[in-house]
Amino acid sequence: MTTKPLFVDTPFLQIEPTTNEQEAPLSVTELSLSLKACVEEKYSFVRVKGEISGLKKASSGHIYFSLKDEESVLDSVCWRTNASRLGIMPQDGLEVVCTGKITTYTGRSKYQLIVETLQAAGVGALLKLLEERRLKLQAEGLFDPGRKKKIPFLPQTIGVITSPSGAVIRDIIHRLQERFPCHVLLWPSLMQGDGCAEQVAQAIKGFNAIEENGLMTPDGIIPRPDVIIVARGGGSLEDLWPFNEEIVVRAAANSQIPLISAVGHETDTTLIDYAADLRAPTPTGAAEKAVPVRNDLRLTLSGYETRLKTVLYRLINEHDNILTALSRSLPSLKQNIEEKFQKIDDKTERLNNAVKTFIINKTNGLNIIALKLTKPDFLVEQAKNKLFQQIYPLASLIKSSILQKETQLQTAARLLDGFSYERILERGFALVLTTDGKPVEKAREAALYQELDIKFSDDVLRVSSKGGKGKNIIQKKPKKTEDNKQGRLL
Repeated sequence: MTTKPLFVDTPFLQIEPTTNEQEAPLSVTELSLSLKACVEEKYSFVRVKGEISGLKKASSGHIYFSLKDEESVLDSVCWRTNASRLGIMPQDGLEVVCTGKITTYTGRSKYQLIVETLQAAGVGALLKLLEERRLKLQAEGLFDPGRKKKIPFLPQTIGVITSPSGAVIRDIIHRLQERFPCHVLLWPSLMQGDGCAEQVAQAIKGFNAIEENGLMTPDGIIPRPDVIIVARGGGSLEDLWPFNEEIVVRAAANSQIPLISAVGHETDTTLIDYAADLRAPTPTGAAEKAVPVRNDLRLTLSGYETRLKTVLYRLINEHDNILTALSRSLPSLKQNIEEKFQKIDDKTERLNNAVKTFIINKTNGLNIIALKLTKPDFLVEQAKNKLFQQIYPLASLIKSSILQKETQLQTAARLLDGFSYERILERGFALVLTTDGKPVEKAREAALYQELDIKFSDDVLRVSSKGGKGKNIIQKKPKKTEDNKQGRLL
């Protein structure tokens, strides 16, 4: 049972004056809630036709807009739960028919329409929206022919996006089996109604997400399709509208796998047809465009084979004739070989004679040289005599040089001993040293030390100032094995 739309004039709210002036007045909230209850009870279901304006999508997911005609404006809101189920997305300037209920917004004393369903107010409005969307996407370059990819000639795997229970998938598989059987990978999806556009876009992205070497699953490897077919049967403009949604068009344009669009009949045109790499008039036509006819390929290959054999036979015959003509002009092979052997025999004989002559000449030369050579014993004895003659003068010279150096060394030793400070100590001088063996040169330096060593020619005495100023204690220091060779004499 269908509820008829309710079109009535808004009644004026009549408030009867109270007879008791002492009765408590209504608060603003109480009055607003009373009005809200009256309006919602009276207008619980209405259908309103108007043009959308002031469209605004809140971050919460709610959609706010106004419905207007030539004279009036009606505020409208579509809650998030209903917004995802709308047949078409609202757009400014679109004439629509909204179904819902009238309520009041007590926060601002305004009434508004709660939209539950929304439909275009006729084919003209949808066509207008379709043309505006087409121009917008075309300006972005999504329909540029340069973006379209070439359909592979012989795809091994074809991905099909359609309803698994419809006749479309059966028609596609049947036609592929007739023409050129290949692997078909079906991605089930709604083909009309709520959620169709999202599922089709997700299916296109899902096929593109499969890696080149396939997708590993518990049931085996799912291959990546070589081409994608998006197909559904014919229908009204409203039925085919999901294939005009931007989410589907952008997914088709961004697909890295070549995509064939086969939506509706040949006369039906949707925006996915512009974004696809190839448009087919029907789902069956998409199967025909995806693969060639196997029998036609066999006939073509058979024709190529026949032509190739004919060309090869002709080429072989031509080359055989050329070889026959060339062989007639060639000398006898046996005669040519015998002549070459004769030349080899002649060269061998001449080479042997040359080697014998060379050996005889070298032997004679060696004999002549041998006669000229002196006996080795005589040469050795002669060299010894010459060596002895050179050794005697050299030995005399070395001995004289050694004596001269010894005399010079003795003279230097005497001079060194004469200049030694130990000789000076023997003449009555003494050497003042610090306890660590450093010489003391001046009296003011000696005052800085409490102990000093005085070195004589025969021993060393240690002088200490521990007894007080002017009183020195002298003690004998054990003689060292080696005296300090540096210092100044006092």
